Amino acid sequence: MTLKQQLTDDMKAAMKSGDKASLGVIRLINAAIKQKEVDERVELDDAAVIAVMDKMVKQRRDSVSQYEAADREDLAAVERAEIAVIERYLPAKLDEAAILAAIEAAIDETGAAGPADMGRLMGVLKPKLAGQADMGEVSRLAKQKLAG
Repeated sequence: MTLKQQLTDDMKAAMKSGDKASLGVIRLINAAIKQKEVDERVELDDAAVIAVMDKMVKQRRDSVSQYEAADREDLAAVERAEIAVIERYLPAKLDEAAILAAIEAAIDETGAAGPADMGRLMGVLKPKLAGQADMGEVSRLAKQKLAG
């Protein structure tokens, strides 16, 4: 079952059970997916759907930090609840050891030797780790690995 089909099935289940919180977030996810499909005139596969949801989580985390800075805990709680629903559909996050192992494998695969090879290395890592790791963290660890 594709991720889009899973979302549709869960939306129907949330409607039947009256779970308004999950229903609203799933509708937001479906709307973001549909918008991306219309904009790019393509049918999104699971990897692209994960990328859309990753972006949504990142936006909500930014909102949480802004709401907390403005002392609006009520709004931050709403955003955290949305993050929790979205993360149910994302793959499990990798720990630092798993990320470092993936970086090592990519270095062996690409023959990357120094900071100049960073772009080629990230080009291999991004599709493999999309949705499983924060790409900023992956980039930081890869830079450390290539620097020495």
